[in-house]
Formats: sequence, structure tokens, C-alpha cells
Amino acid sequence: MKPPQNSTELKKELNRALDAGELTLGQATRQMRKIVGMTQKDYAKKVLGITPRILMAIENDKGNPTLDTLKKIAKPFGYEIGFIKRN
Repeated sequence: MKPPQNSTELKKELNRALDAGELTLGQATRQMRKIVGMTQKDYAKKVLGITPRILMAIENDKGNPTLDTLKKIAKPFGYEIGFIKRN
């Protein structure tokens, strides 16, 4: 399978991987940032309104983001944060 090349294909692949539960929060956040082609510093400050240090920790799966920060991460891609029941 050929790897996705444009942002539309990258978003589709991100959605597929999220639906399949294949990504950690950090991996998903990093992919979202890369889809828009921004550095950690710019994405953190200009899009998310958080410090680059917080974003770095989240992308490295070492952060413990608040619900508010999770909502900020999800919003640009139209995702919502909530609880799901797993059987």
C-alpha cells in the first residue's frame, strides 16, 4: 500500500488509526501537528494555546494533560473528548 501523501489522505489515515485504537495520545497529537505542517513551538502557541513544553510531553506520551488541554488538542480536527464504554 502506498503511503498517504496529501493532508486529506493523512487525515483519513489518522481517523482510521484512531478508530482502530492503533495510536497513543502522543502519536495522534504528533500526527495532527505534522498534518498541518507546524513545529511543536508554533502548534503549541498558535493553535493549541499551550506551552511547547506541555505539547512535547504529550507527544512523548509523558504528559498528563487536563481535560481542557485534551479538548484543545481535539478541536482543530473536529474531534470531541468523552468517555466510551468498552466491553
